[in-house]
Amino acid sequence: MTTTLVLGGVRSGKSRYAEQLLRDHDEVTYVAPGYPAEGSDAEWAARVQQHQARRPQSWKTLETLDLAGAIREATTPLLIDCLGLWLTRFIDGIDGWQNPRECSIAVAWAVRDLKDAWRTAPTDVVAVTNEVGLGVVPSTPAGGLFRDELGRLNATLSAVSDHVALVVAGRVLDLSDAPVVGE
Repeated sequence: MTTTLVLGGVRSGKSRYAEQLLRDHDEVTYVAPGYPAEGSDAEWAARVQQHQARRPQSWKTLETLDLAGAIREATTPLLIDCLGLWLTRFIDGIDGWQNPRECSIAVAWAVRDLKDAWRTAPTDVVAVTNEVGLGVVPSTPAGGLFRDELGRLNATLSAVSDHVALVVAGRVLDLSDAPVVGE
C-alpha cells in the first residue's frame, strides 16, 4: 500500500493529478471532507459538480470529517480531497477561530490520529492539500491560524508519505526524494 500527498495552490491541477494517480483502479472511494454543495453558494456547488463530473461512475463518494476512520476502514483505494477543507471544517466544529491556543492543541491531536492511520493504511491513499505557505501573508488572525495549522499538517503527513508531489501551474514536481526537515 502506498500513501501519496499532493500539494498545490488553487487551480494548480492538484486534484486532476491526484485523480490520474488512481485512474487504473475500477473502484475508488472519493473522500470529501468539505462542506456539501448547497444552493446558497452557487460557486461552491459548481466546483463540486465539476469535480464529480470528472470522476468515473464506478467511484463512490464518502462525505465525512473522520479521515482517520475512513483510512482505517478502507477496502478500496482512497482519494481525499482536500485536507484544507477538512481543517477548515474541523476548526469550525470546535469553534477554534477565536481561541488559537486551544485550537492548535485540538488540531495537533486530530493530526496525530490522522498520521497514525496514514502510516498503517490498508489500501493506497492519495490526499490533496493546499500549499498556502507560498502566498500572501494573511491579514487576519484566523487566516494566520489556518496557514500555520495547514502548514504543520502538510509537513507531518509529508514526512511519513511514500510519495509527495507539488503541482504548480499544471506541472508536477516530485518531492519524494527530497530531504525531510526535522525528522
